Amino acid sequence: MSDFDMPQRDDHTGGRDLEQAVGYVLKQASAALRAAMDQALRPLGLTVPQYACLELLARRPGLSNAELARGAFVTRQSMNVVLRGLQDAGLVTRPDIADRGRARPTDLTPGGRSLLDAAGSAVQAVERRMLAALSTAEQHQLRDQLAACAAALGRTVR
Repeated sequence: MSDFDMPQRDDHTGGRDLEQAVGYVLKQASAALRAAMDQALRPLGLTVPQYACLELLARRPGLSNAELARGAFVTRQSMNVVLRGLQDAGLVTRPDIADRGRARPTDLTPGGRSLLDAAGSAVQAVERRMLAALSTAEQHQLRDQLAACAAALGRTVR
């Protein structure tokens, strides 16, 4: 076996394999979830950030670009692109001019609500597939533990 074939350990990992690091496994799960959501949403003509935007607007109509960006975990600039695409597709409405300040509240159109229903079903199917090996109690425990991790790093989970 050559040195190339040997698993390398870095002093920064404390001698443990990368696959044993919780953060690494969490990132793997996140990437797998994102890929599965992308695949489920693609036939509907949506991306994950577009779906997140529609979902946020269904729950809290009138959110601003900045609020949507925070909720969808993208930059404000990226959210501008997302909103422009959703608006061009007739899925959301935004006033041409802000009533006050620079914030332009965004709302779902009936077409946006209809597409969100289909997208929500597709995403729920992905989540069910992801959690299928866990009991209901384990699913609740996982959610609570992930929320505790996020809170420990300063991000609250709603």
